[in-house]
Amino acid sequence: MTPPQVRRPTDAELRKVIEPLALLDRLPTSPGEHEAAERIAERLAEAGARAVVEREPAYPSYARPIGALTAAATAAGLLTARRGRSLLGAAVGALAVAGIADDISYRRQYARRLLSGHRRTAANVVATVGDDDAPRTLVVMAHHDAAPTGAVFDQRLARHLARRYPAMVDRATENPPMWWPVLAGPALVAAGCAAGSRGLRRAGTVLSAVTTAALTQIGRSTAVPGANDNLTAVAVLVALADTFRERPVPGLRVILFSAGAEEALQEGVRGFAHRHFPELPLDTTWFLNLDTLGSGNLVLLDAEGPVTMEDYDAAFGDQITALAADHGVRLLRGLRSRSSTDGVVPMRHGYRTATIVSIDDDKLIPHYHLHTDLPEHVDFTSVADAAVVAEAVARDLAAT
Repeated sequence: MTPPQVRRPTDAELRKVIEPLALLDRLPTSPGEHEAAERIAERLAEAGARAVVEREPAYPSYARPIGALTAAATAAGLLTARRGRSLLGAAVGALAVAGIADDISYRRQYARRLLSGHRRTAANVVATVGDDDAPRTLVVMAHHDAAPTGAVFDQRLARHLARRYPAMVDRATENPPMWWPVLAGPALVAAGCAAGSRGLRRAGTVLSAVTTAALTQIGRSTAVPGANDNLTAVAVLVALADTFRERPVPGLRVILFSAGAEEALQEGVRGFAHRHFPELPLDTTWFLNLDTLGSGNLVLLDAEGPVTMEDYDAAFGDQITALAADHGVRLLRGLRSRSSTDGVVPMRHGYRTATIVSIDDDKLIPHYHLHTDLPEHVDFTSVADAAVVAEAVARDLAAT
């Protein structure tokens, strides 16, 4: 059976979306994020979508609450440096570990509520195309805010290792767990204080101090341009709106959703979930999350999680993989992410969810959270491939 015809967006139309937005300083909850949301909503409305900007309460950064926890672990290690066992030091270290794990795993986030001060406002863009009364709904997700930067994101060592040990890269199925050292410092402080081990306590204190410094730098930095991460996905949303205006998808409602405050660890999508999940039935709604598409090689993630892995819906993943192959798009499988994306939120609520990202030949995201994440460094071929896959998914869901 011949697959339905889909439209491949041109480099020029993708650039037309990405280049002006990349000039905005789009830190989570910032005026630049809000301006980007207004521009995206206006562009989607021009394409015939019913587009609105929704304001949601959101914390602006993960760096402040997590940095406060690593600082507390550092202080506990220093204050108990000359003691044997210290129940107080062990308790502080253990609470810091629990608080960090809770915050980065999108759970209750008690530390964020206690240590972040007042919430600000994230700007989400929600646009709908198709029939509101259609029996099925596909939510295609992106985010338009941009990340802060810091020395921890320097890729020179990772590049060196990838080039020196290519066999290791070939075997790798997930990216390095960047959050584990953040957890390890307070954990070593707790273990050292509980066991009366000066070596463990000192190691944990030093590591906690280093991570506190790194988080402080991140918290004070300006936004990167974020062309790849994640204006590439925003460009796909706009391309889909243009496509569905010319060739509608009968029998399917498509929600084009661009989140704010994703780089504060899923703040915007939480607001979307609170507002919209009650009206989206689990058995007739699918989520396709698109994030950082311009690295050259598209990847359909099997699982993700900064601490413990959570599996994406395998059947939906197989469906997307088959559709990609039908349209000549190479989609890598068997990879998992230790980073965080918005996709885990609908997945955790029970929706059939898939996340598409991209990597380069070293299995890295080039210019990730760096000021070099510019439009001229985007691989527009892989962005266009993602648009092809997303449209194919929509047409397949409408037809089945």
